[in-house]
Amino acid sequence: MKIYGDKISGNCLKVKYVADYLGLGYQWVDTDVVAGEARTPEMMAKNPVGQVPFIELGDGQVFSQSNAIMGYLADGSTLIPEGRLEKARMNQWLFWEQYSHETAIAVARFRVVFLGQSKNELDPELIAKGNVALDVMERQLKDHEWFVGNSMSLADIGLFAYTQFAQEPGFSFDTRPGILRWLAATRKELGVDQLVNSNKAANA
Repeated sequence: MKIYGDKISGNCLKVKYVADYLGLGYQWVDTDVVAGEARTPEMMAKNPVGQVPFIELGDGQVFSQSNAIMGYLADGSTLIPEGRLEKARMNQWLFWEQYSHETAIAVARFRVVFLGQSKNELDPELIAKGNVALDVMERQLKDHEWFVGNSMSLADIGLFAYTQFAQEPGFSFDTRPGILRWLAATRKELGVDQLVNSNKAANA
């Protein structure tokens, strides 16, 4: 299996985290999204969406979208709750992450870290949307260790991927102790460093 991705991308990191956590064998094909490598003719022939991450199976089949890939890789594992309702709740958080969380946190981070935009120049509505998303997470984590059930699930990995970088564009965890606790617990469970910034991020 090949995983095409860029480690500056939270969506790509989701897939890597799941594969590593489950001990799955894969070849990482580094794809520079800032340089447009996901949209070369060769890459578009594999994945017409022109985005990463996507995976290429041993038989040549290809599919994309980070949360769909996570579900495929984790099928039958402890990262997916057994109960029907718990599975639905996991997917509820994953759908929410892509629609209400990633579209604010990730976009703000990209503009500041990779496009060089000043934090003060960010659209106030974008910042407000990100803060609303973080407040939703804080309310859930105030009384729950994980987003679903009593152990880490794909919901946690999906939300961890970009939340871990939320301070880069200026979001604060000062009044969000639940998020801070959960970030530390998720890092420990996944066995990842506190923050993993690529050279591109550091030099942006």
